[in-house]
Amino acid sequence: MPALEWSEALSLDLPLMDDTHREFVDLLAAFDSADDSARLDAWRALIDHTQVHFDQEDRWMRETRFAAGNCHSVQHKVVLQVMREGLKRAEAGEPEILSMMSGELAMWFPQHAQSMDAGLALHLRRVGHDPLSGVVAHPDALPRDEISGCGSAACTPHDEAQSSAA
Repeated sequence: MPALEWSEALSLDLPLMDDTHREFVDLLAAFDSADDSARLDAWRALIDHTQVHFDQEDRWMRETRFAAGNCHSVQHKVVLQVMREGLKRAEAGEPEILSMMSGELAMWFPQHAQSMDAGLALHLRRVGHDPLSGVVAHPDALPRDEISGCGSAACTPHDEAQSSAA
């Protein structure tokens, strides 16, 4: 059984984001179930997907005034860097590193999805962001300044948090 399986607990009620997340979970499971001869290719497929996945979320953040250097985007960069480093080490004769990394990704992903991505999904729904076109249906709902935190509810700008609590 894979270390991570898709469940409704991972659903964020944004179809394109949920589909992308489901594919990540499926590719991680494909790596976990691959035989030794197919593991490097399965890891490469996971890296390729993850690059597109993170680029997509980073684009959505830029389109809706998340700052380019926010911790959500930084976490994306770090995770991809670590995945690529794992691939290099596996190619150099340490294939067991990928099994360890797969287990770590299986623990990391639900936390990332249920915190940072959930905050992003809420923000995207609030501003009426169309993930395919990038059009924002409610530009008046965009934050005045770029969001520089992680994009979760805890990183909402102070004045916006107060006005939504009222």
